[in-house]
Amino acid sequence: MTTPADVGYHARQHARWHWSEIAFWVLVLACAFCFPSRYLIMTDIVRLALFALSLDLILGYSGIVSLGHAAFFGVGAYSAGLLSLHGIITEPVIALVVAGLAAMVLGFLTSFLVIRGVDLTRLMVTLGIALLLEALAERFSNITGGTDGLQGIEMQPILGIFAFDMFGKVGFFYSLAVLFLLFLLARRIVHSPFGLSLRAIKNNPLRAAAVGIPVNRRLIAIYTVAAFYAGIAGALFTQTTSLASLDVFAFEKSADLMLVLVIGGTGYLYGGLIGALVFRMLQEVFQTITPQYWLFWIGLVLIVMVLVGRTRIHRWALFLPNLVIRQFAGRRAVVALSDNEAP
Repeated sequence: MTTPADVGYHARQHARWHWSEIAFWVLVLACAFCFPSRYLIMTDIVRLALFALSLDLILGYSGIVSLGHAAFFGVGAYSAGLLSLHGIITEPVIALVVAGLAAMVLGFLTSFLVIRGVDLTRLMVTLGIALLLEALAERFSNITGGTDGLQGIEMQPILGIFAFDMFGKVGFFYSLAVLFLLFLLARRIVHSPFGLSLRAIKNNPLRAAAVGIPVNRRLIAIYTVAAFYAGIAGALFTQTTSLASLDVFAFEKSADLMLVLVIGGTGYLYGGLIGALVFRMLQEVFQTITPQYWLFWIGLVLIVMVLVGRTRIHRWALFLPNLVIRQFAGRRAVVALSDNEAP
């Protein structure tokens, strides 16, 4: 019989950092020094990874499907742009947090609509919210700039020290720092009792309600948090590109986000990060080879992934590192045994 102590022990073990996680972040940091001429595309990958992380919080851990997650991205982008353009908040970090809070408020207000339906209803409601905000942004062009977007955005130095440069170096490290901090927060959330209750809701909401889990309140809470993350990603987009246009609300942004999670996987925080990297690299390669038909090749890759299976691909990718570790661990065991047998 499983006791609460056993459950807590297994939860703590699962929450511990694995060597592959540390290697992942070390590799990401190493890329900053190995590819100094690619800061702009790496910053784009980091922003997309944070955006995908926000969707994974509701899709992978709560089972809430969304085709309008770009709504929160757009609110964050325009909030950061308007705050800087009108000199309301000129410090990027503070403006970033305020923009995320603005998206979070929208997420909280719309969450009551989203939780009332099932998958198909949620798809339509979230898509409708994004389309509505895009129409409003186009209607009030005197504020948003309409199809031309916000013009003349000038970002002040981060914390008054680090000024944005044309090569994107400061923007990349700034975005990477934000991603890492929010990833740590997300990791803490999903491994907490709150996160475990979300998994229970995703697996069986009726059973979760029967054991006393407040299903609606949990879904509202995680949906609000996910909106905050998406707003931060949108604000990063504006701050690192000095641009905010109607494209931030476009359906294509939400669709690309779904492709990222299909590639990387859901219910696993690194899925969005890895999926963002693979998606952007595939897009870069295919656009270079066939600029007009790159979507065809992306679709072909997705079909291959479905046929082969993500689990099998993941096992193949980790085969060599695991082999090296096993060999190294076995060698250390042999050395230790020899030492103990020595007179």
